[in-house]
Amino acid sequence: MARMYDHLLGGTDNYQVDRDACEELLRIAPSSRELALVNRAFLVRAVRCLARDHGVRRFLDHGSGLPTQPNVHQVAQEVDRAAQVVYIDNDPMVLAHGRMMLAEDPATTAVLGADMRDTGRIFASPEVRRLLEGEQPVAALFVSVLHCIPDRDDPWELVRRVADRLPAGSFMVISQLASDDAELRADVTNFMADITDGRWGQVRSIGDVSRFFDGLELLDSEGPVEVSRWQPDSDLAPRQRSEEWIEYGGVARIGSG
Repeated sequence: MARMYDHLLGGTDNYQVDRDACEELLRIAPSSRELALVNRAFLVRAVRCLARDHGVRRFLDHGSGLPTQPNVHQVAQEVDRAAQVVYIDNDPMVLAHGRMMLAEDPATTAVLGADMRDTGRIFASPEVRRLLEGEQPVAALFVSVLHCIPDRDDPWELVRRVADRLPAGSFMVISQLASDDAELRADVTNFMADITDGRWGQVRSIGDVSRFFDGLELLDSEGPVEVSRWQPDSDLAPRQRSEEWIEYGGVARIGSG
């Protein structure tokens, strides 16, 4: 998935098999490249907004994927050079590239090799314990990764577990592939499950994605939105044009109770 996403974003850290898989995905869902660009732009806007407008200096990026310019730490450190980021992924290629890229600044960035579902291990790690020192607000990112988790593993409970472990005043940034077209959901879900040998989750309905925000206080919107509509920074920003499926989500504050 990380290599396919890299290819859709125009990157070079991918193989022919990944490019072939992307071509087949584009045949099933032609707006897939558009979605990747829209989602990356949303991630950048969300991190910049939280760092600039809400004083967040600590970020926990679940399922971070291959390094792509600009990275989360680069966006946050435009606001404050001391901003800290822990990237979490279990893909060996992601870990190798990430550690090579981040080796120059280990004081503020780290790459943790872990399955994003393993909340206990993640929060027990030295990297994340350091991030939580001083009870400063943390932004937990689940950006275009929850569709990699099947319903049987309860991704909604994963989001709640992480929210419960974060300091007061923290935030969640969430987006996931969504469609209310049941046939499209099934086609893409089956295709991705097949090419990943079952290591994938599913495209979800708008209603199911909205459930990730239960108990959270949405920031600057009345509800989750198609992510290109979340605080667009210009008329030239990548926009979602197709309605076949969308990246759906938002930014939310963790409430007091």
